[in-house]
Amino acid sequence: MLNITVNKDKIFEYKEESGKKILNGIFVNADIQRLSESEYHILHEGQSFRIELLDFDKNKKLKLKINGKIAEVEVKDQSDLLLATMGFSSSTGSKTEEIKAPMPGLIIDIKVFEGDQVKAGDPLMVLEAMKMENILKSPTDGKIAQILAKKGEIVEKNRVLIKFGL
Repeated sequence: MLNITVNKDKIFEYKEESGKKILNGIFVNADIQRLSESEYHILHEGQSFRIELLDFDKNKKLKLKINGKIAEVEVKDQSDLLLATMGFSSSTGSKTEEIKAPMPGLIIDIKVFEGDQVKAGDPLMVLEAMKMENILKSPTDGKIAQILAKKGEIVEKNRVLIKFGL
């Protein structure tokens, strides 16, 4: 499943089931032809769309020209959506302000202190849930502003554990 945001306000949900395309819960019968590496032609319900990919960045943001009009599109796949529900951002360009508990569990170790500078991927905490240890890592470079949980504390899902600061 993909969530597609167009021009920061129109949100679409797209998925494929048994080879059929589904957009916002409705089966879509479209003919898609690739014209070049960056151009496509789509025929849907008698309407013709010529789409040209102008720009694509590592944050899954695209700039498209659709029938001559520019559209900015952001695509999020299942892993991006999961990271967002866990309080992480999958886009490296945006700053994460806080880390939330991805599930209920027990804080068994805290690897950082307030004021520490961390790099993306550095371990921050260890959360035990369902008899498994989960290492919560920093999604971005930054400074630890606040640690809002203690070793030995039981936390609920989505509880803010760490806040980043300047």
